[in-house]
Amino acid sequence: MIRSYSRKLTTLVTLLLITIALSNSLEILVETNTTGTYNLTGSKCGGNCPSGRCSSCPCGSSKSMVSISSMCKQFSGWKQSSCECIAKHESGGNAHAMLQNGDGSFDVGLWQVNSRNWASCSGGKAPCSTSANLACAKKVFGWGRNTWKYWATCSKCGVCNSN
Repeated sequence: MIRSYSRKLTTLVTLLLITIALSNSLEILVETNTTGTYNLTGSKCGGNCPSGRCSSCPCGSSKSMVSISSMCKQFSGWKQSSCECIAKHESGGNAHAMLQNGDGSFDVGLWQVNSRNWASCSGGKAPCSTSANLACAKKVFGWGRNTWKYWATCSKCGVCNSN
């Protein structure tokens, strides 16, 4: 009897969580594990905002996977390996990747260019196309005296003070 009520309560809680997720426009995946409990995972903007914390989707809701290597080769001012490491850690190759930061600003694109820079590099619009994101990344790279110091992932790649 208790087991039956526990199962019903678990199902009700799961339905409540699904309803909350759907009302916040989150994509959800419900999995049942071997103990009969439910795991919910979510993202937003078609998976482009994996944190699920984006209040909007400036780069849309369809992923755009690109070759990081090919994109990095389009600028000879940085080391290929450094660029590839940064882009891999920033976006995983999704040109429409986005993150909303705690201060409300957005990071978008292959190189996760912050919205505070959009006015200076893309006319105030989110640089979601690969060409616009590359142009912005080159400018931010230049502002850092041709280093990766303005990227949060530069220490993971060991390239904060190098090109």
